[in-house]
Amino acid sequence: MSSPTERPAGADEPQPATYYHLARAVLYREFLIFVRYPANAIGGVVVALFFFGVLLFGGRLLAGQALAESIEGIVVGYFLWTLSVGAYSSVSNDIGSEVQWGTLERHITTPFGFAPVALLKGVAKIVRTFLTSAGVLAVLLLVTGTRLSLDPLAVVVIAGLAITSVLGLGFAAGGVTVLYKRIGNWLNLLQFGFVVLISAPLFELPWSRFLPLAHGSGLLQRAMVDGVRLWEFGAGELALLVAVAVGYLLGGYVVFHYATRRARRLGTLGDY
Repeated sequence: MSSPTERPAGADEPQPATYYHLARAVLYREFLIFVRYPANAIGGVVVALFFFGVLLFGGRLLAGQALAESIEGIVVGYFLWTLSVGAYSSVSNDIGSEVQWGTLERHITTPFGFAPVALLKGVAKIVRTFLTSAGVLAVLLLVTGTRLSLDPLAVVVIAGLAITSVLGLGFAAGGVTVLYKRIGNWLNLLQFGFVVLISAPLFELPWSRFLPLAHGSGLLQRAMVDGVRLWEFGAGELALLVAVAVGYLLGGYVVFHYATRRARRLGTLGDY
């Protein structure tokens, strides 16, 4: 019979890590980056406000009263654009940085696999982007004197699904970055293409609803400007939003998988 002070066999053995531990680790990492480098975090908010100021006051000089009548839509569109840029760059820019630093192999050797780690790091950055973009939105509403219908459930669900499709594009761009290394100019160019996608509902083209952001942008405008609640949208509209989000995320995952596998086969995974 063992004594009370004896520990059972295997008590000192480390427990296997789970996806919960991985998610907690990447979220904590984002929190540490935010609090340890406050100047950079605040700088991102200032830059976002600066660009909106240029858009707003420069547009007033050109469009005058026509812009003032659509200020609510511009505020909502800019809010979605900041979220989209954060979701897109969360994967593509992060992988590009890992390639330059020479730390990409650490992601490959994790027991979880490369793609799940990249995905959870992207989700963690999106959570941070949601918080900072919400702060930017609050300042925009205060500066412009605009009033919106902010139903948290509708905003989070619609905006979250809308930028999920952009996360898929970020996944694809991350895979191409692993394969070709330096494609930063092309990645930055695509960010400005989000403006066209967010503005797509204005053109009333039925096929544009299948593009990333387009359908979600239209629904978000109705939710935040017209005050439409989440349960007031049609089932078909919400189903299409989910289908577009899942479709582009899976497509981006496939591109990421095959691009990284080809980089392994060519032996260029860790090269820069």
